[in-house]
Amino acid sequence: MTPDALPNATLPAAARWSTPISRIRLEGADARRFLHGQSSQAIELAPPGACVATCLISPTARMRALALACIEESGIDLLVVAGEGGPVHQALDRVLFPADRVRLGPPQPATLVRWLGATPEAPETSETARLLRPGVDLGAGRHQPALLLVGSGSASGSPQADIHGYPEQEAFPHPLPAWLQALPELTAEQRERQRLRQGFPAAPGELNDSTNPFELGLADWVSLSKGCYVGQETLAKLATYDGVKQQLRHWRAPRTGPAAADACAPGMPLHQTAGGRAGVITSMLASADGLEGLALVRRSALEDGELLAGEAGAGQIRLEICIPAGFVEPPVGAGGEAGRG
Repeated sequence: MTPDALPNATLPAAARWSTPISRIRLEGADARRFLHGQSSQAIELAPPGACVATCLISPTARMRALALACIEESGIDLLVVAGEGGPVHQALDRVLFPADRVRLGPPQPATLVRWLGATPEAPETSETARLLRPGVDLGAGRHQPALLLVGSGSASGSPQADIHGYPEQEAFPHPLPAWLQALPELTAEQRERQRLRQGFPAAPGELNDSTNPFELGLADWVSLSKGCYVGQETLAKLATYDGVKQQLRHWRAPRTGPAAADACAPGMPLHQTAGGRAGVITSMLASADGLEGLALVRRSALEDGELLAGEAGAGQIRLEICIPAGFVEPPVGAGGEAGRG
């Protein structure tokens, strides 16, 4: 079963939703070279006008954030679309040398608008509304573009919490293009359901110090052919030796109620029906459609269509397991299909 085939899939065919993100500006002659070495994609080789999806990872390839690098002649807009902008800025600032010809701006608030449904052939944009086509799944489908709105506030005009590393500011409505204004806005519950069924990772459940890009289905956010960068050695070994030990999966619980919710809460273990640990739950949504979420499933249990949630013994909940719609399989062998740069 795929997420699209799940019963009670009440997401509309056409709708939009907006998310507050952080925008970090890099300028100077060395901006591309610097960001190339600090992220998983081939930033230095990208032409002006490109929008490159990249992972920001630790030296051991652990996840810090997901970002889009918008390349311009004069610099780069680094858009932190998952994770926190403040820590990303601090990490970049910490490795800047005096000899680097890079000016690193502070995190600034922006809004990313995504949608379900067709995009006009010539969509209306403006100086403060930029269409992005990174070629990866941002939670609405692999080839679906997104709209960047520059400035504070949200497209809906509702206040946003301080979760991206910059102080909360008074929100104001962005002037959305008319074709987007015509689309209904997803509720918070619908937005989370869409995220879970696509398998778009979020902090802290999926983006944390214990996961790497290949486990989260982010192979097309990584270049294996661009040369040296932070975390490259670890990712190259994972690809060369088929070393990914767990993968992200979508789960659904036919049962509901407080006991089921407790057994399926983030952090709860998963077991195979024949016994043995199978992974851990990372996200959960409780709604009228029941319980569903994401989990990291061990390699030995990836072929199982059902797993048990909760501590071993009485009270375990049977879960239906499937591959999220946006998950990209990890590469196998050196120079696998993860590399695009």
